Amino acid sequence: MNGDFINVCYLLTAVTFMLALKLMNGPKTARLGNLLAACGMALAIAATFFIKDENGESLGNLPWIALAFLLGSFLGAWSARRVQMTAMPQMVALFNGLGGGAVALVALVEYPHLFAGNFVKSVPLVTTVLSLVIGSVSFSGSMIAYGKLQELLTGRPITWPGQKFINFALFIAVVAVVAFLMNGVPSVSLLYGLLGMALLLGVTLVLPIGGADMPVVISLLNSFTGCAAGLAGFVLDNTALLIGGGLVGASGLILTLEMCKAMNRPLSNVIFGAFGGGNAAGALESSGKSGTVRSYSVEDAAIIFSSANSVIIVPGYGMAVAQAQHVVKELAEKLAARDIDVKYAIHPVAGRMPGHMNVLLAEADVPYEQLFDLDEINSEFPQTDVALVIGANDVVNPAARYDKASPIYGMPILDVDKARTVIVSKRSMSPGFAGIDNELFINPNTIMVFGNAKITIAKLSAALDAL
Repeated sequence: MNGDFINVCYLLTAVTFMLALKLMNGPKTARLGNLLAACGMALAIAATFFIKDENGESLGNLPWIALAFLLGSFLGAWSARRVQMTAMPQMVALFNGLGGGAVALVALVEYPHLFAGNFVKSVPLVTTVLSLVIGSVSFSGSMIAYGKLQELLTGRPITWPGQKFINFALFIAVVAVVAFLMNGVPSVSLLYGLLGMALLLGVTLVLPIGGADMPVVISLLNSFTGCAAGLAGFVLDNTALLIGGGLVGASGLILTLEMCKAMNRPLSNVIFGAFGGGNAAGALESSGKSGTVRSYSVEDAAIIFSSANSVIIVPGYGMAVAQAQHVVKELAEKLAARDIDVKYAIHPVAGRMPGHMNVLLAEADVPYEQLFDLDEINSEFPQTDVALVIGANDVVNPAARYDKASPIYGMPILDVDKARTVIVSKRSMSPGFAGIDNELFINPNTIMVFGNAKITIAKLSAALDAL
């Protein structure tokens, strides 16, 4: 009876996870989906406390397990409430890494128990070893991603002589040790050696990847953690963990491939391309184009807005850094009060994690109906009076369309340059993650309004009131 109760709880948990993923397909229902998934996980954790062993005895160390549950819940809630929305990518990378590390620890603990009987079952052995490797790579790789996003490490690719050869040799060594351990010969010391090599492999794989590709890396490592958790479900004979890990692994991989598609780059190029090093030829230099940057005051920009009939706002990482989403919404409301049509154009890889701009704008209670993705909004730019670009760079660079020498060539971009007037709010002329100049800034229909995005947009809003 107890086993049936646990299985029903795990089945309900799996159903909530699936429904949550479905609800997360749209911004209107994403918050409900997240809450539903949290409730499902709470149910699975609660049910786990009622598991009994073969002798009908409850799990040992229940007080310690309960303490760990309470401590983890407190730290998770405390971190989620304290973290700034601009730091959300770092928190996602950190929590994802902790998930991978937890799976690796489970594998370390469970491995010796596999040899307690008369024979070793092949499935638990294989899944234990694989979950150790994948979880360890996810943990160390996510910690490096966290360091880059938190700017504890440089966002540029960190490379060294023979880097790819070393990574390849390390990968072959990991595969060899995995194959040996799967033969069923017990060796705890070799398992710890495998742990060390897997941790090192995660570091050496992510260090050469530049900041431009961190959103893809986070998504890929999230998929790794899901796969590791699913394998741990086999190890622990836990249905909820198996299904939940499989869902995370699959959805993370799909998101990774979709983001690569949005950048028009294969996943292999993201992992091995050392993109975003800042040493590539600039778009202006490689194309031979030159022009003058026109810097306007906020008062001049306000006059342009006051005579517009339609405005498309294009948010980027600069808006996130300045935490300008609330003043952006205030400006949009004032424009709408003047019967000006206002929309937001969201690029799939804008910011430092998937959906970064959507999360920021949702925090400011921007109506979901005003948010449009690249495919929905691009056809409207030629009929738009003003395109307001706030801190975006590579995702609005026209060089992506034609300049084959540019590292972003072929990446689908937002066609802001086709608007009648483009107003760019930016702190400086510094390049974006890709490290290349942006041709948009010297286009004849572009004006620059330099300064911190939050201060600039607030001044622009005040200047609009004065007209």
